[in-house]
Amino acid sequence: MSKLTVVIVNYNVKFYVMQCLLSLEKALQGVDATVFVVDNHSKDGSVAYLSLFFPWVHFIESSHNLGFARANNTAIRQSDSEYVLLLNPDTIVGEHTLKDAIAFMDNHPHAGAIAARMLKTDGSDAKESRRGLPTPWVSFCKMAGLCSRFPKSKRFGQYYMGYLPWDEANKIEVISGAFFFARREAFNQVGLLDEDFFMYGEDIDLSYRFMKGGFENWYVPLIILHYKGESTQKSSFRYVHVFYDAMLIFFRKHYAHVSMLVSLPIKAAIYMKATSELMKMQIAKIKKNLGFVEHRPSVSSYIFFGSETAKRNCEALVQSKGLDATFYIGDETTKPNGHLDLNIDDEQKTYIIYDVNAYSFERILELFSARPQGNVTLATYHDNIKTIITEEEIIQ
Repeated sequence: MSKLTVVIVNYNVKFYVMQCLLSLEKALQGVDATVFVVDNHSKDGSVAYLSLFFPWVHFIESSHNLGFARANNTAIRQSDSEYVLLLNPDTIVGEHTLKDAIAFMDNHPHAGAIAARMLKTDGSDAKESRRGLPTPWVSFCKMAGLCSRFPKSKRFGQYYMGYLPWDEANKIEVISGAFFFARREAFNQVGLLDEDFFMYGEDIDLSYRFMKGGFENWYVPLIILHYKGESTQKSSFRYVHVFYDAMLIFFRKHYAHVSMLVSLPIKAAIYMKATSELMKMQIAKIKKNLGFVEHRPSVSSYIFFGSETAKRNCEALVQSKGLDATFYIGDETTKPNGHLDLNIDDEQKTYIIYDVNAYSFERILELFSARPQGNVTLATYHDNIKTIITEEEIIQ
């Protein structure tokens, strides 16, 4: 039995998967591990493209979109390892992240799964890193706005557990599917992901079943980056339908026994929230079609840190795209503080482009987490494919 299996589900985001695999390649050095990429019938030639760069990855190419749960299960069933990591394609892990995760699980035999400290691209903490179970009361507090109004309250802020410190390991209830590091024994005892969930909600359901099976779920302050949604289209009507349908599936599955006085208001709130979101989208679409909404392209600046060779190649790329960029030659040794030594005006959107051959992924994440700054956000440059990756677009 190997130590770790990593499963990534891809759907038309080959460049984000490439970046994720590059970070994994470094993080898995010295670890007995297998990596699966399950492609959910992408249209962008993902498998053909990625297999050229990563011959050591096991690719499973589906003939149709299996959904998140079923795609993960397909790879898990083909694996044999002590631990399994379900990892979103739009993530970056540090060089020591997975070794530290393994060490934590080895030292906590009752832990069924652990969650990581997820960063947004501006370096701020993603509140989805720690979550509580959406019980009727917790769901009510979330939908009524009490959770956002009192984020550090144990009574009203349970959904995001905002009262927990970010720099300490703590028991939580729900592990995010973006980084779900699980013990094989837990899967063997409670089963794999519930395939009734096409996308969203399966991580909540699995976390709950782990707890019912007697396992503990933990938050551990291991830093990763999560672009939060590059693998989904959260402005689409399909997203609203799938997301709120997942909420209903979870509620029916785990809280069907509660009184109708409790269940009916919760179900009504879910339907009303979904309807409200759909109406907002429809109104925005109508306004756009009628010309009431003027979309002016935002002006962004770019600041590059990297090697001389990468600088020349990146400079040619940004010039060909008509972008405004400033370049600094340096690496983790000569310019260890990177953009932190600059006085950056956050009134304008600024992308800090780090050459991933000059800076480790771990150091890049440390720099952004050290001083989150509004409109200052992460970009990476990959010299082997002459590509800049940002949260919004791929520049090549």
